[in-house]
Amino acid sequence: MKDYSFTTQGTCATQIDFSLDDDKKLHNVFFHGGCNGNTKAVAKLLEGYDAQAAVDLLKGNLCGVRGTSCADQLAQGVEKALQEN
Repeated sequence: MKDYSFTTQGTCATQIDFSLDDDKKLHNVFFHGGCNGNTKAVAKLLEGYDAQAAVDLLKGNLCGVRGTSCADQLAQGVEKALQEN
């Protein structure tokens, strides 16, 4: 399992940590900041979830007029991690 840290832009969460296992499944998603209940729920829902499926599901999800969201930032971070592998 490999651990990643993604510094966010344009969201209340400032950083997102997550792990990818050898099968490209998400684990240990943790948002530093953001809407506590919502980010905890997202993390629980994504535990063991296919990383590419998570990117496809969450990328482009917006929060108000920010042009991004915590979920969108997670998708961007996971996408970057997948491209590195």
